[in-house]
Amino acid sequence: MPYDVEKPDEQWRAELSPSEYAVLRQAATEPAFTGEYTDTRTEGVYSCRACGAELFTSGTKFESHCGWPSFYDPKDTDAVELVEDRSHGMVRTEVRCARCGSHLGHVFEGEGYPTPTDQRYCINSISLRLQPTDG
Repeated sequence: MPYDVEKPDEQWRAELSPSEYAVLRQAATEPAFTGEYTDTRTEGVYSCRACGAELFTSGTKFESHCGWPSFYDPKDTDAVELVEDRSHGMVRTEVRCARCGSHLGHVFEGEGYPTPTDQRYCINSISLRLQPTDG
């Protein structure tokens, strides 16, 4: 699928740190409870660290105690793309940035969290950049 932001692999490697590249471009996962946004309560918009696309808002972030930032809905319906992931011997739904195709995390549903969508977008902190709301 063509993305609005496409770059050669060498450019992604040059623009991202090795750990950012591993998560965003190679679908790695940062260790649980280590990301800078896991417990953040700052109001604002979470954007893709690779391309700057706005993905999630603090208004949909919730405490899931899973070790990664959790959101119950993306900022806009077309902000992310969902892709079947059959890696690691299981079937999951991968969440990617719809603008550049970078790996963000996975989405789960039916876990019983008291959210309006019953979904948990489990997102790597390292794939995001928080832009705090002014005021």
